[in-house]
Amino acid sequence: MNVTEIINALSSEVSARGLYIVDVSINKDNEIEVIIEKEEGIVELDDCVAMSRYFETCFDREKEDYSLTMSSAGLDQPFKVLKQYLKAVGSKVEVQLKGGRKMVAVLEAADEESITLKYSAKEAVEGKKKKELVEHVDRFTMDQVNAVRPYIEF
Repeated sequence: MNVTEIINALSSEVSARGLYIVDVSINKDNEIEVIIEKEEGIVELDDCVAMSRYFETCFDREKEDYSLTMSSAGLDQPFKVLKQYLKAVGSKVEVQLKGGRKMVAVLEAADEESITLKYSAKEAVEGKKKKELVEHVDRFTMDQVNAVRPYIEF
C-alpha cells in the first residue's frame, strides 16, 4: 500500500465524519501514521478509533503486515494543509518567518499563496521619546513563512 491508496480508501469515511486528512506517512517498517483534523471543533478519541477500525476494513493485516497510528494534529505541530489555516482564521497563531523572526499574531486570512497577519510591535514613533505599540496588518507569501501553529495561551 502507498499514501495515495490510503487517502483514496479513507476519503469518503473521513468526509462523512466531518474530518479531513492532514498527513499520511509510511516508514520502511510499514508503520503507518495518519493525522486527521476536524472541520469544526476538535478531534475526539472516538473519531480516531472509528477511523482506525474503518482503515482495518480497507486493508487486510493478513495480506499486509503494518502497524497503524491514527491521531489528531497536535496543538504544537505546524499547519500542513490550507484547511488548517482556514480553520484558524480569526485566532492567534505563532508564526516563524524565514530569517528567524517570530511573532504572535491574529491570522486574518489565508490562501494557497499567502497569509495575512494582524500584530502589534513596539516601534519608535516620530515626536515620542518612548517606543509605542503600532498595529500592523501584513501579508506574507508562503515562501516567506517557515511555520505557523496555534498559539496556546495560559
